[in-house]
This record gives sequence, structure tokens and C-alpha cells, in this order.
Amino acid sequence: MPGTPMPSDAPDVLVVNAGSSSLKVGRRPSGAAVLVERIGEPGQAPDHVEAWRRAAAELADAPGATPLDRVAVVAHRMVHGGERYTEPTVVDDAVIDVLEQLVPLAPLHNPANLAALRAARAALPHVPHVAVFDTAFHATMPPHAYRYAVPESWYREHGVRRYGFHGPSHDGVTRRAAALLERPRETLRIVSLHLGNGASAAAVDRGRSVETTMGFTPIDGLIMGTRSGSLDPGVLLHLLRTGKSAEELDVELNRASGLLGLSGRSNDVRDLRRAADDGDERAALALRAFAYRARLAIGSLAFAMGGLDAVVFTGGIGEHDARMRSEILTGLEGFGIAVDPDANAAHGPRIDADGAVAVLVVATDEEGMMADAALAAVGASDGGRPGREP
Repeated sequence: MPGTPMPSDAPDVLVVNAGSSSLKVGRRPSGAAVLVERIGEPGQAPDHVEAWRRAAAELADAPGATPLDRVAVVAHRMVHGGERYTEPTVVDDAVIDVLEQLVPLAPLHNPANLAALRAARAALPHVPHVAVFDTAFHATMPPHAYRYAVPESWYREHGVRRYGFHGPSHDGVTRRAAALLERPRETLRIVSLHLGNGASAAAVDRGRSVETTMGFTPIDGLIMGTRSGSLDPGVLLHLLRTGKSAEELDVELNRASGLLGLSGRSNDVRDLRRAADDGDERAALALRAFAYRARLAIGSLAFAMGGLDAVVFTGGIGEHDARMRSEILTGLEGFGIAVDPDANAAHGPRIDADGAVAVLVVATDEEGMMADAALAAVGASDGGRPGREP
């Protein structure tokens, strides 16, 4: 299962995770990884093709490393698979063509994903490449959950519906939580909170995602580091009428909102904690709003499942900020959720005070899930990793 070290004889997998201005390439099971950041900035890699070349060269030159063309498979993170791709998919030219058509659904993410995918395929043409989609885990949401109440043509012609993201993370941490609770995931109703610069929550009902906070794009839902989260669409109409362009709104919603927008100071919770403790009211408001929206999400997602057995925290904030976890959950004792302060301060893995609802802190391992998914897609053995669920 994710988070469990792979045995030394496990297949060698290359995991490629491209962001809009970054590229991380890692090897499993060795754990070697190279991160190229600030792509496109002066003095940095000009594009993802050059970033791939630099990362691949550094990995290949690492002491004791085997040539990259000997890896069993290359796993690529693709943020958006639309309705077409609901499971990891072996990539060929036809798949590339379809992924190009899906770019408008994730214009900030899919172009970078595709650029890295093309560069890796060109460099390693005889190795299978697998696209692992952020949206795939949420493909089990029912239509009443994923459809918006908009004209049918918006859905049929433009794909306007809720897709959800962070799929490998929500899938992996709920598997791990079930193992820690020594119960089959198929018997549990879990709310998973992936809290970081990007943040989302999911209702995983007996192993299946039935609801999540992100929607058509990763902007929707919880407050994030620089993304707004849920917003009345009338606000956008109003701002368009005042003269703002769609491009301006895109930048401001994705890069100037969220914790940064509320605080006017930072998108980093650690910075905001220090500022709030020093009396900065805007920083304190940003933290309170972040916790409040996450608390609301727990309630709505629990109701979507008809009950709640466990809450799981993951992501940079979810795993490391005990105060934020406490602020999200304090006062929910009447719903069977109680936090043990000492266990919470120690970051778990289990932090509930013997309440009716288990509360856990689980490290996310999206790259481990991607490696597993890619191996499964090409029919390779997982090397007998202990505890891995099918």
C-alpha cells in the first residue's frame, strides 16, 4: 500500500509529475528524485522539455543508477482525464491526440503534463508510458453529484460537470487508514482531507468516491494557498462587466486568492501563524476561514454518505499542522469526533480520543500510487508489496 517501502527487487518505475512551472522526476523503489523549479524564468530551464532533459540526466548519472531505458514503466501524472479516461491508460499517439483535446478543461495543468509526457516518450520510446489521472478516482461519483444545474448543452458540448482532483492521494490515504484501523476499506465511510497549497476533501464511501469538493477545475471547493475555493459565479459576471478580462480573473483566482488573498501576506500557513500570533488580524482571519471551510466540508461529505466512520488528514498542512487539525475539529464532540491533544501534537497516526469517529493523520504518497497504477496498467508484477490492495 502507499507509504509501504517497496522491496529491493520491485520493478523500477519512473514517476513524472509536471506542474505549470516545475517538474519532478523520481524512481521507485530507489527513491531517487530530481526537482526542477521555476521553469520559464530567467536563468532557469526555458521549458518542460529542457527540464526533462536536466532531470533525466541527473537521475541517470546518480551513483549506482541503471540506465533510464531499463525502467519497467514511466508513470505520468495527468491532472484532467475528462469523462474519457477513468483509469490509468497506456499512452500511444491516439491517446496524446485526445489529451490535446482535453487541454481546455485544465489549461494551467494539462499543457505542462503533456509537454513532459512528449519529452519522456521521445527520450524513452521503447518503454511503456502510462497516464495516471487526478480525476479518475472520482469517476464513481453518481450523476446527481457531478452534474451542475446548467443548460444541457453546457454538459454535452463543453464537458461542464464536476470532476474532482487529488484522486491518487484520496485513494492512497483511505487505503492506508483502513489498514491502520484493521478494517476493510469496503466497510468504512471516510472523509479524506488533503490540505496543502492545493486542498480538497472527498467522501470515500466503502472504497468509492461519491463526492468531493473540487469541481470542473481545481479552483473549486476549499480555500487553498492561492486559489479562492468556492465562489458565487455572479461575482465573476460582475467583474467581467466592470472591465476585467477572463485572463485577469484566471490569474487572480488561481494565484492571488485563497490564504494569500485573504491575508495579503502569504499563502504559507506557517507564515500566517507567526503573523497571527503577532496580532495580524488578516492573517488570523485567513486561518479561521480555512479551518471553517474544511469543517463545513466534513459535515456535508458525511451526510452524503449517510454517516461517518473516519476522518483522515493528509497533505502538507494536514500532516504537519496540529493546530489547524484541532481548529477544524474542535467542538464536534456531539458528532462523535473528539481529538486527543497529545496524540495530535505527536501527529498521530491516530489522534482521536476514543470517539465514535476515528481520526487519523496519514502521509500521502501520490507517487507510490502512480507507480502502482502504472505497473498494473501494463500488467507488471508489483513485486509482492505487502498489504497492497487490488
